[in-house]
Amino acid sequence: MKTTRLRMTLREVTPAVQRVIDVPAAITLDELHEVLQVALGWTDSHLHQYRTDSAVYSVPLNDWDGEGETDERGVRLSALPSQFTYLYDYGDGWTHEVEVLGPGGDAAGCVDGQGACPPEDCGGPGGYAELLTTLTDPRHPEHQAMREWVGDRLCPFDQQATDRRVRDAVGRVPESVRLLLGLLADGVKLTPGGRLPRVVVRTVQQQRPDWYPLGRPASIEEDLLPLAALHDILRHVGLLRLAGGVLRPTKAAGDEVETVRRLRSWFPPRGFSTFVAERAVALVVARGSLTTRDLAAEVFSMLGHGWHRGNDPITVVDVEQELYRLAPQLAGADMLATSWRAWTAGPSARSLLPGATLLADLV
Repeated sequence: MKTTRLRMTLREVTPAVQRVIDVPAAITLDELHEVLQVALGWTDSHLHQYRTDSAVYSVPLNDWDGEGETDERGVRLSALPSQFTYLYDYGDGWTHEVEVLGPGGDAAGCVDGQGACPPEDCGGPGGYAELLTTLTDPRHPEHQAMREWVGDRLCPFDQQATDRRVRDAVGRVPESVRLLLGLLADGVKLTPGGRLPRVVVRTVQQQRPDWYPLGRPASIEEDLLPLAALHDILRHVGLLRLAGGVLRPTKAAGDEVETVRRLRSWFPPRGFSTFVAERAVALVVARGSLTTRDLAAEVFSMLGHGWHRGNDPITVVDVEQELYRLAPQLAGADMLATSWRAWTAGPSARSLLPGATLLADLV
């Protein structure tokens, strides 16, 4: 992977807060936002902007007319100058100076850094300075209250943990995806019903025996529901293409960054299914195996108000039903494994859904 090295410095904050990270050279600004959030330690709870001398980039809101700003989605980092600013939280006004240092290493990650990330909603650089003064003065009348409010949110910089988070935010191609793309590399003729042939199904079953709980040789693709879901996902996002009755990987499937990007596009931003999937994955990563009922209750408590199905507010039962619907997709992408008893984390739990990557360290 070709990478670009960035140095990010939080402006007007003492002690200094800085990160040096390697990101994919082909990264887009909306993808970079996810990486910058985990690199510094923010929680992605507020709006953000990129600013250059000649342009402002952001994510448009439904009621935003876009005047004077450019939609950041799809804009490559390489389109920006070597120095620009990244603004997070318009109220607190956290401004980061970002400098492109040149080519990075062989993989994305955190190279260096210093300083703890300020707590969210502490009032910007000025409020943070007052907070630090209060925390270091036991005689201050608000000392104890501020200690309790901060809790464990003011953690020292940990390069190893930050490096892992950056790698997870950039993403990795799940092994299940590599397996299926590899089996179809030379092209495979589909059955008359348009499904994968038995030889492919049974080869996948050998690698993923838990995908068919009956424990006998599978006959059709639908016997392995995660495989059927993965087949549909890869075709939908353009990583597999059918031509002349033969299914084979597209050119995009040979690019690690593009493959992750397309897999992530399966989950629409701010959609109900995405919110449920992100929170379910994060909860299982953070807390271990959970029953469907417990997981649905936890996810429901994190959704917040305003979610409706038709004219009726979303209930815990709605979340439970959505989990059952998502189960083959999440299992097929190696994010979660399910059984009649519980949900457990898969090998790609931290590295495919950016929202889950961020939430896993917060819940």
